[in-house]
Parts: sequence; structure tokens; C-alpha cells
Amino acid sequence: MKVNILMSTYNGEKFVAEQIESIQQQTFADWKLLIRDDGSTDKTCEIADEFAKNDPRIQLIKAENVGVIQSFYELVKTEEADFYFFADQDDYWLPEKLEIILAQAQKHDNTKPVMYYTDLKVTDKNLSVTSESMIKSQSDHANTQLVQELTENTVTGGASMINHALATLWQTTSDIIMHDWYLAVLASAVGELVYIDQPTHLYRQHESNVLGARTLSKRMKKWLHPSLWFEKYWWLISSSQNQAEKLLTEQENLLTESNKQLIKAYVSILEQPKAKRREILEKFNLRKNKNYHTRIFRTLIITKFAYKGKNK
Repeated sequence: MKVNILMSTYNGEKFVAEQIESIQQQTFADWKLLIRDDGSTDKTCEIADEFAKNDPRIQLIKAENVGVIQSFYELVKTEEADFYFFADQDDYWLPEKLEIILAQAQKHDNTKPVMYYTDLKVTDKNLSVTSESMIKSQSDHANTQLVQELTENTVTGGASMINHALATLWQTTSDIIMHDWYLAVLASAVGELVYIDQPTHLYRQHESNVLGARTLSKRMKKWLHPSLWFEKYWWLISSSQNQAEKLLTEQENLLTESNKQLIKAYVSILEQPKAKRREILEKFNLRKNKNYHTRIFRTLIITKFAYKGKNK
């Protein structure tokens, strides 16, 4: 069994050493760590290179800046493996992370596309835990079905692993919101999305997070600027529609008829008259994970309030 750990780095000198050390301390030790540096201008490469010199399982790839999605895509395509773990440069893995997820993988048919993911503990920049469960505190429950993942992602890339069957289906990077969300949508559409209800790493929150967990300060900014809130919400709906449509253009032959109907309905819902939009929401039970988010989502879809898209 060949296991590749994929890490994309960019100006991560503050925390990358701790992350690599946490990977080295895994109870499952037969892995290869591929670090693709996305054009860092700090000491990230020097730090990673020092680890690579002293551990033959680690390889550093110095590359030009292409952004996080393209960077992880190139890592997936760099070297074939049976399983691929995604690693963020600033997190910290608990010692049994690899062992736990790989043990779960042995219970599934990996000739079909599968993505596995776990819960995670949210911490501050010093790794002091602020939330014991990101899934429970932010998403209410973990998604495993396509209808759930179409509209809201609960998979954090650094807490996930994909098998080779799924990796081969990732063809392009266009119309992807984030690699973890797209791969989760893809897995739930044509294979299986498996959740393991156990935290396997510490999700560090700091001032330089690319995305990060929802925080009170982030929420307050939206409350103080409602126009930006609506703009972001509609961007999310539109972008998730484009991401869903990607399945129809690249993987249609692998989709079941019911999944095709679901995706087509979601992609085209804003083109329909008001009564039809309401009907589609109810028929396919399109929703968010939390009830109040579902009410907002459905109200916006039905009313098109503050919508500025092509079908307004």
C-alpha cells in the first residue's frame, strides 16, 4: 500500500516545522510526504529542505505560484499512490491520524471513488483548543450525501484522504471553489463520501489563514455590512452551481439518473419561475446544514432578493 501525503506551502515559515514534525510522529510510518512550495518568499523552503535532507520520506518541490487549488492538483498528479492525504502547512496532526483513516479505508471498496474525512479540533495560533469539534460547532452534522454537499461543504482538506480511483477523476481545476469541497462533491456523486466521527488533527486559526473556521469577528463584519453579506451569499450559491455543473460536463457518464436530475435542478433553479423554484427546493430537499441557514438559503432562492446574476 502506497500512501502519499500532499502539502502545499506558501510563506508558512511560522508553523510548517511543527506540522512536518507531527507527520513524522505518526504511528503509521510508511508514507511519502510531497511538499510543493507555491513560490514562497520567506524561509519556508529552507525549513522544508532541511527536513527533506534528514528524512528520505520527504520530498520538496520548489515551484511557481499558481494558487492553492492548482498546487494541490499538481501534487495529486505528481506521483501515483493508493491513498492521498492532504496536509495544510499550519495545522498539527494527532499521532494516530493516518492509522485511524487507513483502518477505516480497509472496510470499504476502494476500486470505486471514495473520500474519507474526520472531525478536527479548532485551536488558536498556540494550539490551545477553542472547540473540541468543528463539525458539531460549525456544521451541526457531517455531510455524506450529494444533496448536502452541493450547497454546503463540511470536509476540511487537511482532515481528508482520497483513494486513487477518485484522484484519477480529478481532471481540471476550473469552476472549483476549493479542492476539498469539489472532491467531496465528486465522491458523493459518483462514489462514496465517508465520515469518521473522531478528531484527528488540530486546526490552527491565526491571522494568515486562507479560509479558516467561522469566528465571531468574521460574523460581525458581515452584520455590519449587510450588502457584503448578500454579495458573498449569492457568490456562494452561484459558485456552488458552477461546481455542480462541472460534474455534468466531466463525469456525466458516471452519474446515476437520480443524481443527474438533482444536479440539473440545482444548476438551473434560478432560471425557473418563482413557483418552480419553490417546487424544486421541496422536491429535492435542497438545504443547508443548520435550520436557520436553510431558511435564509431558501428565502433567497425563492425571492431572489439582492440577486444580481444573469437570471434576475
